[in-house]
Amino acid sequence: MEIVVVADFEEMSERAAADIITLLNEKPDSLISLAAGSTPTGTLKRLVEAQSQGKVDFSQAIFVGLDEWVGMDRTDEGSTQHYLYDTFFRPAQIREDQIFFFDAKAADLEQECQKIDRLIEKYGGLDLVLLGIGVNGHLGLNEPGVSLELTSHVMDLSETTKQVGQKYFAQETKLVHGITLGCQHFVEADKVILIANGEAKANAVAGMVQGEITSDLPASVLQKHMNAIAYLDKAAAALLKTDQ
Repeated sequence: MEIVVVADFEEMSERAAADIITLLNEKPDSLISLAAGSTPTGTLKRLVEAQSQGKVDFSQAIFVGLDEWVGMDRTDEGSTQHYLYDTFFRPAQIREDQIFFFDAKAADLEQECQKIDRLIEKYGGLDLVLLGIGVNGHLGLNEPGVSLELTSHVMDLSETTKQVGQKYFAQETKLVHGITLGCQHFVEADKVILIANGEAKANAVAGMVQGEITSDLPASVLQKHMNAIAYLDKAAAALLKTDQ
């Protein structure tokens, strides 16, 4: 995993977007998974701008959802689908036939996991995953204690994620489970871009980069990835040793 410390959120977003654009210009039919939340907002807005300027073409790409709160879909404000449609898919005019998400309201969630695993297998694996990191070190909704060898699965949410997740909702919302791509998907992806900003992420980032690979901090699995890059602002990188 390569570590790149940047000045601020703006540079982090610019660097991540540039990498995604480069990939799509090289392989227009890439299979891509994008994180939702506050961290990737700048990156996604830059991708939309690049498309409007003719610098990138999304028309052949396929997008697969990273995760979702169980019991929610794109109509639920605060869901990952709602965010990605508002921030990226609609502004970038991504067609519905290019987008695949877990149905987190399905009666059989295991079947949903198998559906997404088959989709990824059909396309020969993920070409790129854009990830954030949780304050507890989670990737997607792979929470501390998860098996790092899982593909798509349903996860009991940690208390930290339940609390932090409230920021996406207008009123307090009960969060219990998530459905998510697994760490094995990230390890097998051709390229992983992780972005992190702010001092709240510093402890998790330090563990991810300098700690042992452990299910207690799922993001540490990216140490095994030979084509993963982490763009960190100075605050998120504040606890890294100077030789990193």
